[in-house]
Amino acid sequence: MTATPSEPYTPFVPRAQQQPRGRAPQPTGLRHRSASRDTVALLALPLLLALALPAAFAGGGTRRWFGGRAESQRAEAQAAKDAAAAAFYELDTAQRDLRISIETITAVDDSPAARRAVADFSALGQRIDQVSAQYIAAVDAHDLDRDDLEASAAARARTELSAAKDELGRAKQELDRFAQGLGPLLGTAETQLARLAPAVERARQGLLAASGALDSVRGSGLRADDLAARLAALAPELTKLNQGAGRHGVRETLERADRVVREAEAVRTEAERLPERAAEIDHRLVSLRTRAEALRTRAGQVPQVLSELRRRFVAACWQDLQQVPDQAAENVEQARSKLREARAARDAQRWPDAASLLSTVRALLNGTDEAVSAAGDRLARLNAVQKDPQQEIDRTRFAIRDAQRLAMAGRSTPDPRHARPLDDSVARLDRAIATLEGRHPDYWHFLTETEGVRQTVAQVVDLIRKERGTSA
Repeated sequence: MTATPSEPYTPFVPRAQQQPRGRAPQPTGLRHRSASRDTVALLALPLLLALALPAAFAGGGTRRWFGGRAESQRAEAQAAKDAAAAAFYELDTAQRDLRISIETITAVDDSPAARRAVADFSALGQRIDQVSAQYIAAVDAHDLDRDDLEASAAARARTELSAAKDELGRAKQELDRFAQGLGPLLGTAETQLARLAPAVERARQGLLAASGALDSVRGSGLRADDLAARLAALAPELTKLNQGAGRHGVRETLERADRVVREAEAVRTEAERLPERAAEIDHRLVSLRTRAEALRTRAGQVPQVLSELRRRFVAACWQDLQQVPDQAAENVEQARSKLREARAARDAQRWPDAASLLSTVRALLNGTDEAVSAAGDRLARLNAVQKDPQQEIDRTRFAIRDAQRLAMAGRSTPDPRHARPLDDSVARLDRAIATLEGRHPDYWHFLTETEGVRQTVAQVVDLIRKERGTSA
């Protein structure tokens, strides 16, 4: 429609409310007489004036009277004009409201559906412009206030104005249907717009809380330079939030606000936890230093363990442990060096570096602990099996028999998938027992074989239970 939201709409004033204009109606039926007839005329004049004056002022009208049909047509045309004006006003109001809805959608949504809605609204606007032009042309073409308006002209005006009203009504119906179809898009857009102000405010409050937490930590003597740098990096984001969605878009502003909230919350949380983190690093420094010293003492005992293994057992029982003493000493020294670096990082309040170095120290000490423990465990297990190998044999045979009973439960013959690995385990155990015969038995090979048999048996048991659980 050609009207814009900034243009005031001037409603049409019905004819009945307009002020009369023109001149008073002239009396009829009077003719001038000759001087010889003046007496009769003068006698009749008061009576005629008495009859003419009420007619001149009755109803306040000033139009020339052309008969009842012309006035009736004029009234009908004026009614049609008023109805068309009302339809025009309704259509204009609906179009303005819908334009606001379209602007709301385009401010938030750039999807194909939103772009189609904008294109359809533009096409509908052209249709509204056409019917509006038809209405304006019909109004401009007929002056219903003319004194000499003929009945035929009034009838023609009524017809054209009624047709314009009908076209305006049909355009209004099309506009209403289009507005109904915008419901989902408009609802989503309004929801996002409703989130905008709270999201921006949450971002501002999050930054304020992070700044307060950082100030508090610094007041306790901790620098927190990395957190301060992360907080400073959010300053440009806050500037863009303050510039508003009109410049950067609603969706981008919402995403920016959410990102600022998350990052500010992370800074605040880490700042509040920083004193606890510093105390934790101090504790780990002391604990790992103590553990490194203890492990260095234990590693110094590994050569004695290896010496006894070499003296009492064949080479296969201890050969893989030959490098343990040297590797343990190297790892312990490396751990002590990393501890010194971690101490320096803590003093410089480089908390991430200190934590990373302490993790490296722990990994070194864990590996060294396992190697040193393996040497002592090896000697203990070899001593036990040398003293009484039957205990290991019985333990392994019990595992095999238990698996065989499970495989036969509810069956007359075992499933070959279960029976075959169990039979192979029996033969493998017999071969391991045979290695104990002779002057220098390989006890470590015996132990690794029996352990391997038990692992195979455990896999078969697990398979049987899974299959029966599935069939159940």
